Amino acid sequence: MASCSCNSIFLLLFMLFINSSSSVEGKTFSLSFPLTSVVLSEASKANILSSLAVSPPSNQTAAAPPFGYNYRSPFRYSMALIVSLPIGTPPQSQQMVLDTGSQLSWIQCHRKSPRPPPPPPPPASSFDPSLSSSFSTLPCSHPICKPRIPDFTLPTTCDQNRLCHYSYFYADGTLAEGNLVREKITFPNSRTTPPLILGCAAEPGEAEGILGMNLGRLSFISQAKVPRFSYCVPTRQRRGNKVINPTGTFYLGQNPHSRTFRYINLLTFPKSQRSPNFDPLAYTVGLTGIKIGGARLNISQAVFRPDAGGSGQTMIDSGTQYTFLVDAAYAKVREEVVRRVGGRMKKGYAYGGALDMCFDGGAAAIEIGRSIGDMVFEFEKRVEILISKERVLDHVGGGIHCVAIGRSEALGVSSNIIGNFHQKNHWVEFDLTNRRVGFGVADCSRSM
Repeated sequence: MASCSCNSIFLLLFMLFINSSSSVEGKTFSLSFPLTSVVLSEASKANILSSLAVSPPSNQTAAAPPFGYNYRSPFRYSMALIVSLPIGTPPQSQQMVLDTGSQLSWIQCHRKSPRPPPPPPPPASSFDPSLSSSFSTLPCSHPICKPRIPDFTLPTTCDQNRLCHYSYFYADGTLAEGNLVREKITFPNSRTTPPLILGCAAEPGEAEGILGMNLGRLSFISQAKVPRFSYCVPTRQRRGNKVINPTGTFYLGQNPHSRTFRYINLLTFPKSQRSPNFDPLAYTVGLTGIKIGGARLNISQAVFRPDAGGSGQTMIDSGTQYTFLVDAAYAKVREEVVRRVGGRMKKGYAYGGALDMCFDGGAAAIEIGRSIGDMVFEFEKRVEILISKERVLDHVGGGIHCVAIGRSEALGVSSNIIGNFHQKNHWVEFDLTNRRVGFGVADCSRSM
């Protein structure tokens, strides 16, 4: 989750929950799989900018049967997607950040029975292992705890109880640690996953957990053998000073709208091109250009492809809020924004130390957005993500609005990251079977 010589930066986590429901139709099992969003403090917002995790493949555990269900879930969005999963036997609802940039999934664990001296109060939604009959810990002798090749992005040690212990540092320096465990996800109608390897964090904190969804062997989709998943992130709306977070939709398995999607292939590269900055487990795509106000910027396509050291990789990440570009691309974007509205830009200001194309004013932001114009990310096969001029700026607090693009080097990474802000009002499908990502324009605030 953070301590790595590669480009691994994590987001902190948020909480809230939403009710679930399930239905059975013929032989297909459908479950409402709730996700929620969280409104964060301004201090937290400045830290929650990126969630990249880099983890090389780990030793595979016992093979799981193919994931044979289709799940549909409503979710609300503010800055991240939060999924509520029924974990354990009987199930306990746990909130976890849906993160396509992370591998290891982990939850907050805490025994709720009193102990002398009384421990700090656990999060209200923390998992109590003593209540689950399917919970088990991983001993130090497990191959993941003692890999043949040391995995510096999944640092494990033996604790005093001879259990496998993991540690992660977040981008702001906070630590997440606990034991690696096995646990089932137990859905209604007797549907369960096989025992999955998860992290069980023992220390209470504001972070709720992560649902790792990247291509790594320890990710949820890999362990549960999910063939595809998709989500549709809605735009936030304002009524006066109040932010309205409408409902979007998330699918595990088949999405009935996929016939309208346009797909681009996931890119693969030789091992010689995977270090020190390349993340082989990310959803790497072929970005070919950027347009602002109808003008295609003079950016070489090579900027969006990894070089010999892995710098320049372009990835789709649900766990990163904003989009971040390497310097060569960011400089051209900023140059065009300055040309159009530079006279109104805040001088010497950078939100979160990374977004520095910012402006004062509430109603004036609408005019500034119109002056900047629509923004388009162009991919291979003429697939595009269009961000309308009304959505180019994001309100970051205090009446300040920023172009939702930052310089990735300011975060200590060397990748181009398409964050969830620029995925709004699009279906984004990750098709693992065919190794591709699909996009489909949609009104994500509608029930679908």
